[in-house]
Amino acid sequence: MSTANPIDTKAKLTLPGGQTVELPVLVGSENEHAVDVRALRDQTSYITYDDGYANTGSCSSDITFIDGEKGILRHRGYRIEDLAEESIFLETSYLVIYGELPTSRQLSKFRGRIASSASVHEGMRHFFEGFPHTSHPMAILSAMLNSLGCYYPEMTSHKRSLDIGHFDWAAAMLISKVRTLAAMSYRTKLGLPFVYPRWDLRYAANFLHMMFSEPYRDYNPKPEVTEALDLILLLHADHEQNCSTSTVRMVASSGANLFASVSAGVSALWGPLHGGANAAVIEMLEEISASGDDGRKAVESAKKGERRLMGFGHRVYKNYDPRARILGVAAKRVLTSLGIQDPLLDIARHLEEVALSDDYFISRKLYPNVDFYSGIILRAIGIPVDMFPVMFAIGRMPGWIANWREIATNPKMKIHRPRQIYTGATERDYVSIEKRGE
Repeated sequence: MSTANPIDTKAKLTLPGGQTVELPVLVGSENEHAVDVRALRDQTSYITYDDGYANTGSCSSDITFIDGEKGILRHRGYRIEDLAEESIFLETSYLVIYGELPTSRQLSKFRGRIASSASVHEGMRHFFEGFPHTSHPMAILSAMLNSLGCYYPEMTSHKRSLDIGHFDWAAAMLISKVRTLAAMSYRTKLGLPFVYPRWDLRYAANFLHMMFSEPYRDYNPKPEVTEALDLILLLHADHEQNCSTSTVRMVASSGANLFASVSAGVSALWGPLHGGANAAVIEMLEEISASGDDGRKAVESAKKGERRLMGFGHRVYKNYDPRARILGVAAKRVLTSLGIQDPLLDIARHLEEVALSDDYFISRKLYPNVDFYSGIILRAIGIPVDMFPVMFAIGRMPGWIANWREIATNPKMKIHRPRQIYTGATERDYVSIEKRGE
């Protein structure tokens, strides 16, 4: 992994009392500039304060580049638009993890590892019996991913002695087993028997088979459905230093193994402000439908500041999310092929039309985002709402693996240890419980 390069120009910081320090300026390969404050505390006893880390670069990385102002997303230099048009999820996964598009032989070997790793150890099947049917699939998924390390101890070596051969198998295993475990968590919740993976099915089709097949009746989705699901996974493969990816890197910095690190990523992704965003879109549409509104009243309420329209705008993109453009087209294709008549989807179409034509939304750059369209597609193909963040986790697995690998292969990596500004009580004298009274 390369690092950002310092340039001759220095940033000067003047502190109270007149002390001035010069700080190096770093520049990335896309001309991103950063002030290097790593020596600031040692030189001055000051730290920087950035609540939420919105202006803090926590690492240098070769994996993904985002320019939110211009609506640009690239993996290893490849435009997301080109990958969505020409690639598939597993090929993009290889690119994200290893840095280059695979040759036909490399992709065949990668696919073979994934196909041969789809089943889970029979011992793990008994773990599912301990989860009540009320368990959220993300809770089950996080626990089961972490438990994989118990069955493959040779793949949990300390990061400083990373065996790349073991890593290759661990990476393929996680990409393969995460969908098996996800399907098992879904069927556990419904009290259904587990469905074994099939060797003859592609990645997305195999997942849908394990989700929806029944004894003596295999689920055979339309090609448009599997293609749309594969596209959703591809578009979520990595997205720079978001909450869950940064969590994976922080856990990995302690020397934690790959399984433990991605398990922590699942827990971070579970939050409604992150992986639950597309579920919030469907919940909003259900609320609008239940009120008898076709979307018009909701739009007016949003313009008055009385409510928020979920699935519009993005924390990073101040332009149209490029993934949303791609999924918007895919959503129309899937809904047409399935011939679905769903009032929620009609409301969604109306909201989309308003957002793309109303000056209020255009001036504020509140375009439909990737969560808006992915929620619609997932609902159309029968994925229940509580499985939406699970689908996100399946798609994001390559990015988590790639970021863990950057940590594990960096000999200069230090354990992540943020600072804080303390705002609690100052030093106090201890008072015994007898003197404190009742």
